[in-house]
Amino acid sequence: MSRFYITTPIYYVNDAPHVGHAYATVNADALARWHRLTGDEVFFLTGTDEHGQKVARAAETNGVTPQTWTDRLAPRFQGAWADLAISNDDFIRTTEPRHRRAVQQFLERIYHNGWITKGTYRGLYCVPCEQYYTEDELVEGTLCPVHRRPVELLEEENYFFRLSAFEQRLLDWYAANPDAIRPESKRNEALSFVRGGLKDISITRTSIDWGIPVPWDDRHVFYVWYDALVNYLTAIGYGEDDDRFEAWWPAAHHLIGKEIIRFHCVWWPAMCMAAGIEPPAHIQVHGWLLVGGEKMSKSSLNQIAPGDLTADYGVDPVRYHLLRDTPLGSDGEFSAEGMTARYNADLANTLGNLVSRVATVVGSKCGGIGPSPDPNSRLSAVAAAVVSEAVAGWEAGQPNLALEATWRLLRETNAELEAVEPWKAEPGPAVQAVLGSALEVLRIVSLLALPAIPATAEEIWRRIGMDTSPADARLPAALAWGAYPGSRPVLKEPPLFPRRK
Repeated sequence: MSRFYITTPIYYVNDAPHVGHAYATVNADALARWHRLTGDEVFFLTGTDEHGQKVARAAETNGVTPQTWTDRLAPRFQGAWADLAISNDDFIRTTEPRHRRAVQQFLERIYHNGWITKGTYRGLYCVPCEQYYTEDELVEGTLCPVHRRPVELLEEENYFFRLSAFEQRLLDWYAANPDAIRPESKRNEALSFVRGGLKDISITRTSIDWGIPVPWDDRHVFYVWYDALVNYLTAIGYGEDDDRFEAWWPAAHHLIGKEIIRFHCVWWPAMCMAAGIEPPAHIQVHGWLLVGGEKMSKSSLNQIAPGDLTADYGVDPVRYHLLRDTPLGSDGEFSAEGMTARYNADLANTLGNLVSRVATVVGSKCGGIGPSPDPNSRLSAVAAAVVSEAVAGWEAGQPNLALEATWRLLRETNAELEAVEPWKAEPGPAVQAVLGSALEVLRIVSLLALPAIPATAEEIWRRIGMDTSPADARLPAALAWGAYPGSRPVLKEPPLFPRRK
């Protein structure tokens, strides 16, 4: 059995979760569900990033301690992910004792290996980013390129990580692992940054105390990014359970936003090298969800709460839209109009219509008992091609391609029914063959679409009379044509997705 360890970014608790957070988390969840279906042992991690100046200031603004503030906001993320049917195996908070221990052990190892030195840092700092910028990286002279807010000039005694010493080792790692960072455009962006020359980077702060103390100098706390990155190690037992860590770390897959490439694709691999462990196996970079052409953020006042969408559209339609309409690696425009159009076209008209139509005709022509599929059906060849494409899409970490292929099978099946018109024919073998094949398509689609729309897949499975759960199937064997057993009651029930206006 192979392993698949997938992580999301951990989200800052200076505000409530929005659909931009949900986009990354739903994609990670879908990939975790897919790998479980294939029989992989899966560990899926998400969580919250709770230290740093941004959080400390938010707490001060709200008149509470940072710990009280994080205790108040972290459950919002946990609740939002539960509402979206996120199947994470762990939820890490960086204020937990286990994380403090892992951070201190990891960075102390780097220190003792000789890669951390003391100095004074003076630089331009964006508090929302928790990141220093050079003057040539700013926009309009003084503004952060992400948040379009003025940066602050900070100067303080810091400890520095000797990142400059890892230029060639990073270049060698990129060359030896060409698929470690995807898409290629983001790999090239990180590679260009390394080739441009690396400077040593500050990893501690003395101007704030809301952070994890530096074990060899308690006047310092670790800079929030170096604290946050270690969460990927904490959750799999770094420093406490060596066997568990060694089993899971080689299977690590990070899903991150494009704004944090530098941290994850340059600093993080170098830190791993400095600590004596391998860099992560794979880093998938995704784009932004845009509203009116702008990244979703508190400062833009364009946030959309996931709960508002699920209350209106339902959980699976929200999941489907996030997965189907924005390929991982690209930016995507998010709008109510786009979501409604996708809902009506794919869920109501294509999938929902097929489920209702088949159940109705099985009821009228077959006494409500589903017939077996036709082994020679034209749809069997379509299904084979679609399964191949969908499996390739899921395995490549591209849910949009997997779903595009899956819906082609649904459209072909609706077209087949329109051509044969079994509702007009007399009951008999020909009608049974086409209806049995349509039921087989619904069985296969339930498996291919389960990572995206798990509740709907379970419901279709139940309506076509299948036992147990589609989640109990093992792929790819269960995707072979002809496994619908027939002689099962097919239930005619209310539409899965009533059309929206």
